[in-house]
Amino acid sequence: MDEFNERPLIGEILIKRKMISNEQLDTALQTQKKDSGFIGEILVKLGFVEERDIVVALVIQCGLPYIAVNKYTIDPAVVKMIPKDVARQDRVIALDRIGDVLSVVMTNPLNVEEKTKLEKMTGCRVAAFIATKTEIEEAIARHYL
Repeated sequence: MDEFNERPLIGEILIKRKMISNEQLDTALQTQKKDSGFIGEILVKLGFVEERDIVVALVIQCGLPYIAVNKYTIDPAVVKMIPKDVARQDRVIALDRIGDVLSVVMTNPLNVEEKTKLEKMTGCRVAAFIATKTEIEEAIARHYL
C-alpha cells in the first residue's frame, strides 16, 4: 500500500481540529471540482481558514518541519544560490547551507520535481521546510532587493 494513502486528508484534519465544518469542506470540494487547485488554497480563498491553518494541517499530515522564515537570519550568499526569478516563481527561499545540504523553505515541500530542480541548480541536496505563501513572499521581497 502507498504510504501517501495512509495519511489523513487536509479536510479531515481541519474538521477534526474544529477549524472547518463538513459543510465548508463540501463547498470547497465542489469549488475544487469546478475550478481545480489545491484544497488548502481553496479553503483560504473562500475565507474558511487562514494560510497558517493549512500549514499546521500539512505539518500534521506529512510530518513536515515548519520554519518561521520571517524570524530567521539568512546569509545573503545562501539566498543567492537560488536565482531571484526562480525564487519568486516557485515561492522558495534558501535558508542555510551546511556542507552539501541546502535548507530551503517552500510552500509545497512534497513537490519532488521542485526539489530535484533545486538540487540540480544548486549542486546541493535539498532539505525542505514549509512556511506560508505570504511568509515566503515577504522573505523573498526582503532578501532579493
